[in-house]
Amino acid sequence: MKIAIQGELGSFSHEAAEAMAPRASVVPCARSLEVFDRVKRGAVDGAVIPIENSLAGSVAEHFDLLLGRDVHIVGEFRLRIVHNLIALPGTKLAAVQRVFSHPVALDQCRDLFAKNPRLKAEPFYDTAGSVKHVMAERLTDAAAIASRRAAKVYGGKILKAGIEDDKKNFTRFFLIRRGKALPTRRADKTSLAFSTKNIPGALFKALSVFALRDISLSKIESRPMRGRPWEYVFFVDLLRGDDPELRNALRHLGEVAELVKVLGIYREA
Repeated sequence: MKIAIQGELGSFSHEAAEAMAPRASVVPCARSLEVFDRVKRGAVDGAVIPIENSLAGSVAEHFDLLLGRDVHIVGEFRLRIVHNLIALPGTKLAAVQRVFSHPVALDQCRDLFAKNPRLKAEPFYDTAGSVKHVMAERLTDAAAIASRRAAKVYGGKILKAGIEDDKKNFTRFFLIRRGKALPTRRADKTSLAFSTKNIPGALFKALSVFALRDISLSKIESRPMRGRPWEYVFFVDLLRGDDPELRNALRHLGEVAELVKVLGIYREA
């Protein structure tokens, strides 16, 4: 079994993949689009993608790709994110002037830069990839922000551990596979996307199909629709698995919404 991730081995996505598919072979990809395309072509059996961080919010690109690609969610996982400052062995903290990492990781470690004004944040495509870069280039004036696993994989030295601003820092990951959504075993959560006409009461009518059946929403957010300026699609998480009430709600939603796509029916993490 092969599972694709965006980023290098040792990344947080790699950790999530090992937890969600422990016997799978992990295939690193440079870009999110490559991850989804590999799933679409059947080159991998599935993929693990970050979808939301408790501090930084949603990964917008992944919501767009979930809507636009023929894939579905089969599971979710919440990973506690612990950031570490990692450098070439022998490097002293006082010598570090540049810090590489993914922009989201840099944003989650603002206190480090506030307390050390000499440090310059350098955005990089991936957390583990930033460690790989520092090690490969033998940079003695630089460090990276990444996981403890990344330090182990690439032979880096942890200068400071647990540098994230907020210790309640979690990322939610999805395990996705090709094809249309089917309920997984013991499913108790549903993710879907829908759009409505831009007329008074349209969103109220759409959401009422769930309220009338006592189906709880744990999340709702909107994203712009590509090719249709100032029109939006709503992404919703429902705390309900596949049952008659949910099926009736989805049929009702189809009557009042222009677009409905079930993204996955799976077990809540």
